Amino acid sequence: MTLAPHHLSRRTWLFASGAATILPSTLATQGRSDEPQRRTRVAVIGHSGRGDYGHGLDTVWLSLPETELVGVADADPAGLERAKQRLKLSQGFASYRELLKATRPEVVAVCPRRPEQHHAMTMAAIEAGAKGIYVEKPYCRTPAEADEITAACERRGVKLAVAHRNRYHPVLQTIDKLLEAGELGRLLEIRGRGKGDRRGGGEDLWVLGSHVLNLMHYFGGAARTCSARMYQDGRLVTAKDVRPGAEELGPLAGNELHARYEMEKGVVGYFDSIANDGARNFGFGLQLIGSQGVINIGCDRNPLAHFRRGNPFEPIPAPQPWEPISTAGIGKEEPNLELARDISHHVTSARDLLAAIAENRPPLCDHTQGAATVEMICGVFESHRQDGRAVPLPLKVRVNPLTLLAPGDNSKEA
Repeated sequence: MTLAPHHLSRRTWLFASGAATILPSTLATQGRSDEPQRRTRVAVIGHSGRGDYGHGLDTVWLSLPETELVGVADADPAGLERAKQRLKLSQGFASYRELLKATRPEVVAVCPRRPEQHHAMTMAAIEAGAKGIYVEKPYCRTPAEADEITAACERRGVKLAVAHRNRYHPVLQTIDKLLEAGELGRLLEIRGRGKGDRRGGGEDLWVLGSHVLNLMHYFGGAARTCSARMYQDGRLVTAKDVRPGAEELGPLAGNELHARYEMEKGVVGYFDSIANDGARNFGFGLQLIGSQGVINIGCDRNPLAHFRRGNPFEPIPAPQPWEPISTAGIGKEEPNLELARDISHHVTSARDLLAAIAENRPPLCDHTQGAATVEMICGVFESHRQDGRAVPLPLKVRVNPLTLLAPGDNSKEA
């Protein structure tokens, strides 16, 4: 699997982050200054009661003057009427295929939080001629689905972006510079956790862990192996524990799991999720643990990251403070006052997708990274199925491995 590099030029980053919002529409044709600016045509696909419209993937386009909403699809009649009002649209469709046929959009937002329709909706948008697609996470449900989307995107030259909002945050580039400057000393490991609420275990891995694993991939490179164990109430998960997942996630199991990944850049990454872990969601994110410091990245928090100096394993007489990291550096105020809002409301990621189309480059979080996250999640299931062995990634198994968990597998008590 080929993975896109994450370092971009300063000009590209400024465009994506919204700092260059005065630039013309990314898809506009060049002409005289007195000619009206053509806007990018965007269609929205949602489904009320089956994932709805994600975390604002539908409304972000209203805040972008370089885009124009041309229609919305929702199979729920009442939900469709609400969506038309919310998006200020007169045109709505019960079928997303009819929407695509009638409006011929350049960009399609695949909004439902439930991933069971993502593959079909995304493939339909590609086949309808969309130049760009913005899809809610979880990206899709199996490596096989990701394979088909990847092949279609590459065949048609479609730019697909996954809505992992934190991946588009420019503070990640600030952290890159700190790592390159040796501020952390040697990077020893990456530690990630889900929210650890009632969804702890397999559900947390899919719904929140996808954010964390995406960032682990950013800093560590592609995962080469995964070894993991899954538990239900303290005992190893067996076939009898496999159930249909909430939010149409596919087969799920367990309320606790622990995973280890060997990453492309030589660092080891860990991910843990325990239901009702008592951390009050503050563990949601990851830590870059170095010999001379620790960087804590709290997903969806502002500030996104904090730095604590010193050897994390050495007893010290006084605790070191956590210093916030901004795009200006450690302990400095964020100069872009609208950054947190633009990240939270998908403005930064939507503009990055538009720029990717115009510049013919991958979005910051493209289909290859979406596929890599699915591999890392399903790698947990496959390793558990193989008694915790380290399994190579990409997986040989392209379906959800929990469907292959035979009676008697992993039946020993923990």
